[in-house]
Amino acid sequence: MKFKSVFDIIGPVMIGPSSSHTAGAARIGRVARTLFGREPKWVTVHLYGSFAKTYKGHGTDVAIVGGVLDFETWDTRISTSLDLAKEKGIKVQFEEEDAHTDHPNTARVRIGDEDGDLELVGISIGGGKAEITELNGFELRLSGNHPAILVMHNDRFGSIASVTQTLAKHEINIGHMEVSRKEMGKEALMVIEVDQNVSDDLLRELESCDHILQVAKVVD
Repeated sequence: MKFKSVFDIIGPVMIGPSSSHTAGAARIGRVARTLFGREPKWVTVHLYGSFAKTYKGHGTDVAIVGGVLDFETWDTRISTSLDLAKEKGIKVQFEEEDAHTDHPNTARVRIGDEDGDLELVGISIGGGKAEITELNGFELRLSGNHPAILVMHNDRFGSIASVTQTLAKHEINIGHMEVSRKEMGKEALMVIEVDQNVSDDLLRELESCDHILQVAKVVD
């Protein structure tokens, strides 16, 4: 799977009336698309707080779907993304939720096809920026301020050490690292923010480390 840049932290170059409701929302959708690695067959979006109340008027719906279609925030096709998704045969559904969330601009995005699916929770924090706070049930804090590596692995002795030793061998400095798991001995997730961009060759080497299931990168 190839992964490319999903964040633009320079500023909100965007289509739409609101950086939070449009540019930030588009980034959330594009993160989902990038991590899924291909065009999905269906998209379900659960909107909370301000997103749920104003998503049609502020263009949050077309922004998220535009991101899922892999459009940049400034791409004029975002305004017609719902029609484009329909033309591609992608089923899109939006759900307005009443549940309270920690941030008013919160979206839970589920995308998938016959071969798999992915679910993430993203928040739009203003200025066209977004953070990912959950991925497939794992809590994380991914802001895009630094290149990051996401490593899905079996919760086994030595798995973290094998990854960090490989990064050290290539002189990749770790700025921040989080590890979460749902249950002892089952799947776990490492989120590693680094100071240098990571090559595809290094990603393949990380995938060969002990107990590693999948590796993805998110670059700024």
